Amino acid sequence: IGTNTEIALQTYLQRNNLTNVKVRINQYAPGDEWSRLFRNKTVGWGWRYTIGIFSCLYYTILPQRIFGGDNYSDYTDTINIYSDVPAVALHEAGHAKDFAGRKWKGTYGFLYALPFVALYHEAQATGDAVGYLRDQPEWEAERAAYHVLYPAYGTYVGGSFSEYLVPYTWIYWAGVIPGHIAGRWKGSTVEERRRSERCS
Repeated sequence: IGTNTEIALQTYLQRNNLTNVKVRINQYAPGDEWSRLFRNKTVGWGWRYTIGIFSCLYYTILPQRIFGGDNYSDYTDTINIYSDVPAVALHEAGHAKDFAGRKWKGTYGFLYALPFVALYHEAQATGDAVGYLRDQPEWEAERAAYHVLYPAYGTYVGGSFSEYLVPYTWIYWAGVIPGHIAGRWKGSTVEERRRSERCS
C-alpha cells in the first residue's frame, strides 16, 4: 500500500474525528480483532455476541487478504485495507463515519444484511468519499473516485437484483455497466467544473 493511500486515509480520519477506528493495512490479526469485539461497547452486547462473533469467525477462518477485500467492520470498528486505491480506502472510512453517527449501531449493521438495504449504506459511504474528495484541491483524486466507486456501487445494485429478484448473471452486469458509464461521464466533467468554479 502506497503512502498516498495511507495519508489520504489518515487525513480523512483526523478531519472527521474518528479517533477510535482501527486501521489494518495488509494485516491479519484475529486475536486483536476478537479483543476489539469484546471491548467495543458502542455496539450492544446482543449484536456483538451473535452476529459480531460470526463476523470475527469469518475473519479468522477466511483471511480477507486472501478471500476478501477492503472492508469496514462495525462490530470491531476496524477498517481493513488490502488495495492501493485511495478512493476505496476513503469509501471504507465513509462507512466508519456513517456508523459513528448512528445511535443503534448494531441494529444499523444488521439491517445491511437485509435485501436492498445495503444499497443505502453503500450510497452513504460512496457519497461521503466523493464529497470529501470534491473539497480537496487535487481534482485527479475526485475523478479517480468516480471511475472506481460508481462501478463498485453498480455491483451492489446488480448484485441485489440478481440475488433477490432475478437470479441471472446478466442482471448483475446490467448494474455494473451503467456504473462504469456514469463514473466515466462524471469523471470527465471534473476538470472543467473545477476550472469554472475557480473562475466564478
